[in-house]
Amino acid sequence: MKQQTAKLNNLRMAPRKTRLMATVIKGLSVNDAQAQLSINAKRASEPVLKLLQSAIANAVNNAKMDASKLFVKEIRVDGGPMLKRWLPRAQGRATPIQKKTSHITIVLEESDKTKAPRFTMVKQSEKATKVKAEKVKKVAVKKAEKTEKVEEKPKTKTEKAEKTTKATQEGTKRKLFQRKSI
Repeated sequence: MKQQTAKLNNLRMAPRKTRLMATVIKGLSVNDAQAQLSINAKRASEPVLKLLQSAIANAVNNAKMDASKLFVKEIRVDGGPMLKRWLPRAQGRATPIQKKTSHITIVLEESDKTKAPRFTMVKQSEKATKVKAEKVKKVAVKKAEKTEKVEEKPKTKTEKAEKTTKATQEGTKRKLFQRKSI
């Protein structure tokens, strides 16, 4: 069995928070893991997803592995060096602050037992071009509808006056019946 390892060192995020994302993708196929990480709202999902994509690229280009057969065999999150800072407190005291970092190691392995992928990941560039094409079509349709519409005749002065009087009446009611006095 071929394996591919990728590492991310000194990530400025606490290991405890990063481990939450690591446990989500452990043992999943690469497609499922990417889908889980891209949907998840946690802040740690973005760097873990980047590391996973890097590991996949390394496996495909360097080790000549099949991307559809890859799965996350192992993912480990270790503590990195801590930045030690101080917060001033009352009566001349100082409270220590520990800004923690993480080291992430991911190991991908090729498996003979492959399941059909539940998800297909579309690259951002493909998504963007599809979305832009749809927007362009919508704008073109709206412009065509505007040109086809017949211009409405201008409203008379009496209709405009009726609207303004209704608005002022509603405004005075609001001023009279306010919940709180000013």
